[in-house]
Amino acid sequence: MIEPAVERVIEPAGSRFGLVVLAARRARQINAYFNQLGEGLGSYVPPQVHSLSRKPLSISLEEIDAGKVVVDTAAAEETAEETEE
Repeated sequence: MIEPAVERVIEPAGSRFGLVVLAARRARQINAYFNQLGEGLGSYVPPQVHSLSRKPLSISLEEIDAGKVVVDTAAAEETAEETEE
C-alpha cells in the first residue's frame, strides 16, 4: 500500500495532475540538495520531514502530506500563461 494515501495528499495540490507536478518539483529539489551536500554550497532546501524513505519522490509526498510544502498558485498561474503563449 502506498503511504501516504493519495487521497490525503491531493487536497493541497488541487488535483492529481497538480500533485504529480508538485511532488516531482519538490523531489528534484531534494535530489539536488543531496547531490550538492559535499560541495558546501547550501543553496537548496533540505527535506522538511524525518523519513525512513531514501527516494526523493517518497520524501516529497511525505512533506506534502505533513503540510510542509505550500503551493504557490500565483507562480503556477504565471507558468501556465507562459506555456500557453
